[in-house]
Amino acid sequence: MSVETVWKELNIKHAHPSIEEVLASGKFLVSGEIGPPKGPDVEEVIEHIDLLKDKVHAMNITDNQSSVMRYPSLATALMILERGGEPNLQITCRDRNRMSLENELLFAYTRGVRSVLCLTGDSVPVGDHKDAKSVFDLESVQLLNMIRGMEEGMDLGGNEMNAPVKFFKGAIVTPEAHPIEPQLIKFEKKVEAGAQWIQTQAIYDMDNFAEFMKTARQYPVKLQAGLVLLTSAGMAKYMNANVPGVTVPQDLIDEMAASEKGKAIDTGIKIMARHIKRIREENLADGVHIMAIGKEGVVPRILEEAELDINAL
Repeated sequence: MSVETVWKELNIKHAHPSIEEVLASGKFLVSGEIGPPKGPDVEEVIEHIDLLKDKVHAMNITDNQSSVMRYPSLATALMILERGGEPNLQITCRDRNRMSLENELLFAYTRGVRSVLCLTGDSVPVGDHKDAKSVFDLESVQLLNMIRGMEEGMDLGGNEMNAPVKFFKGAIVTPEAHPIEPQLIKFEKKVEAGAQWIQTQAIYDMDNFAEFMKTARQYPVKLQAGLVLLTSAGMAKYMNANVPGVTVPQDLIDEMAASEKGKAIDTGIKIMARHIKRIREENLADGVHIMAIGKEGVVPRILEEAELDINAL
């Protein structure tokens, strides 16, 4: 039985084109991010899904982001499908061995998930379960290779499966890392392992990003710029001090600090919209990934300010 037949039997319907189809069409890919809750109350998640499902091409679901235990990414992906959105499943190597990664991907595939973003995962000590044991049986490049093998009908143990899977495989890169050379080496390895599109970690320095893209464009892979919403000058300073690979330029910190009292988020929205416009106008990337961490409700405002309507692309 083909997976398409399985989807039909399970009444799985895709309301939107896949990430692969959007990029293949030459359209500017726009995605948002859904952060699963810490607990079983998914009411807010459902609100965010319904708010974004027709305003972005796809929604990423974080997977125990920052090593903090949360509602499962795969369960949230299925919720997105059920409500008429297009999920992009993030899957990390930190919490699963190779067999667990394989069976989760098999389940995701038969349930209609078409895109998967492969990550190694944050280290356990930065999270809220500091006594948990890390797995890291694989890392992101090995995970990409594993999926490519599954697409050829083989598991990582060298055993033949009863049918192959097919995913649009993504990975991440950090353009603002210093030094950048290790990132470029890993970037190339991910492409060689089968990554078909790349999302960046948060970028704020557009000139630096433009320089990075001169190298990235040499590879046969689509690239999506990751943008995190600034909500205060304090947040920007915190990221500079505590988030590796993220650099918020001083002029943006000053712009945030000059905001009227209670209006800093409006300034953050304007900054992100300005960056989105530049990325589109200068063709710096093939799309944007909007991360409004904890402020998902303002994503429509960001898109409006950036004059970005996926239905008009």
